[in-house]
Amino acid sequence: MIKIVYDYQVFCWQQYGGISRYICELVNHLAEDKNFDVKILAMAYVNQYLKALHKNKANTVVGYQIPKIPKTGNLIRSFNSNLSKIYLTANRPHIIHQTFYYPQRIVSRKVKVVATVHDMLHEKFPHFFPGYRTSTEKIEAIKRADRIICVSENTKKDLMEILDVNSEKISVVYHGVAVPFKTKHDNIHQLEPYILYVGAREGYKNFQGLLQAYATSDQIKNNFNLVCFGGGSFSSDELRRMAALGLTEEQVLYFSGDDTALTALYRYASVFVYPSLYEGFGIPPLEAMALACPVACSNKSSLPEVVGNAAEFFDPEEAESITEALEKILFSEQRALDLVTLGKERVKLFTWEKCAKQTGLVYSSLL
Repeated sequence: MIKIVYDYQVFCWQQYGGISRYICELVNHLAEDKNFDVKILAMAYVNQYLKALHKNKANTVVGYQIPKIPKTGNLIRSFNSNLSKIYLTANRPHIIHQTFYYPQRIVSRKVKVVATVHDMLHEKFPHFFPGYRTSTEKIEAIKRADRIICVSENTKKDLMEILDVNSEKISVVYHGVAVPFKTKHDNIHQLEPYILYVGAREGYKNFQGLLQAYATSDQIKNNFNLVCFGGGSFSSDELRRMAALGLTEEQVLYFSGDDTALTALYRYASVFVYPSLYEGFGIPPLEAMALACPVACSNKSSLPEVVGNAAEFFDPEEAESITEALEKILFSEQRALDLVTLGKERVKLFTWEKCAKQTGLVYSSLL
């Protein structure tokens, strides 16, 4: 049996988020495989996904949930680091899978180290992150790892080009997709008809480009609202931009809620639009497909690789291209139905069971 420990890093500071969800899904499924003994070592954690995993599979988590208190991050990290060293010395694993890039105390050179690189966003788009430079910690973590998992071929390519990493050291393992199919938010259909946008809106997410495309098409804006889920309420800059484009708060709507609310929004949307300039993987388009929502998607970075032929693609840097893609779906019932059919088949390729199985093969190859 291969003993694998996932470190505490991401669980100390992330209450919700893609990385912590990824690790918890991996552990949840690998725990069912008798070839692996998996443990998340987080003596003090604030993460909600880990809380749920701890409740359902207590033997996969070593640690306790604590409240998130501002300005205690360094203290919690130090606490976890010191106790983790004691645990790892007494219960030496075969593999440590790091959840982030901070330097870790590896108890023995015999212990193999795995790291996952989710994207090279900051390195590819430094102008969106003033003052950022690739951290020494990230470079050292990648050098130190015996095997690197990338979440797409595009991320692998970026990693090789930017940090000159040997391809033989990298394995590509796609994420899975899991959505709640039940919802209690059936009143959301009152927003219809609408275009759905999900998540953060800053910089590389290209929400400004979407606003421009929406505003320039009378046919679209006079017949469809633009509903934005998550990412926080509209900022003053966003509201000024909308006003400058002649858009009202009755046309561009903000909505927040839990996963069941998002499920309902996907189900009732006329189209889901994803105008991002860069993604390491790109889960939201697949979530939309799983819930029978046609997708209009950026043709940049990993997105064509992940989405395949199951979306209407556009150039996110050209407002006219975004508009054309939306109009092809919104004003052609047959095209929308075709994309729903293609999407349902495409999303079957991405399951957490498959992700866990392929990750297990990566672990086994190291021993």
